[in-house]
Amino acid sequence: MENLPTYVYLTFGATAICAIWLFYKATNYSKPFLLGLTGWIVIQSALALSGFYSNPSTLTMRFPLLIVPPLLFLVSRLLTKSGRAFLDSLDLPTLTIFHVIRIPVEIVLFWLFLSKAVPEAMTFHGRNFDILSGISAPFIYYFGLVKKKLSNAVMIAWNLICLGLLLNVVSAAILSLPVRFEQFGFEQPNIALGFFPFVLLPAVLVPLVLLSTAAAVKQLLK
Repeated sequence: MENLPTYVYLTFGATAICAIWLFYKATNYSKPFLLGLTGWIVIQSALALSGFYSNPSTLTMRFPLLIVPPLLFLVSRLLTKSGRAFLDSLDLPTLTIFHVIRIPVEIVLFWLFLSKAVPEAMTFHGRNFDILSGISAPFIYYFGLVKKKLSNAVMIAWNLICLGLLLNVVSAAILSLPVRFEQFGFEQPNIALGFFPFVLLPAVLVPLVLLSTAAAVKQLLK
């Protein structure tokens, strides 16, 4: 990771900042949510900078610490009355355009593949087509929410397809973790996600995409 070009760090950092700002906007500038998210980012960043996730022999075992807490938060939003109210309060247009962050994320993953830090399967050069979610988001936003030419059913279908594309790359990321990749035929272990700032991809960006999708589908179903 020492020889990674500076533009890779800068692109990912700018993408993370943009994603956080967009979701903060979607919450109607909720300070409690921003404070909670900031605290989570500080904790995971500190752990990554300390080398907690960078050892290939322990990354697989520690990886759940990045994704399980956000998943529990998402489940709590779906199962509790206050959580469902929070999802309903999110701004649907912003949640929709939020998916454009998936374009620079996919570009960064491709650069990481070229630097032998993630497997090809995690990129659009392999079996990851998640970039299509980001490319299509402005069109869904414009024709579905500005021009009102798309039905709720179409927008729900689009969100579910985007969810499927996300789960596809997440599965590749998990199966290619250092202790697992030899069992599944990946050509390169997934080591980048154990280093700062890329640790924020599973810890922050993926959960925010999941949360935005869950909230959008819930609102559209109503």
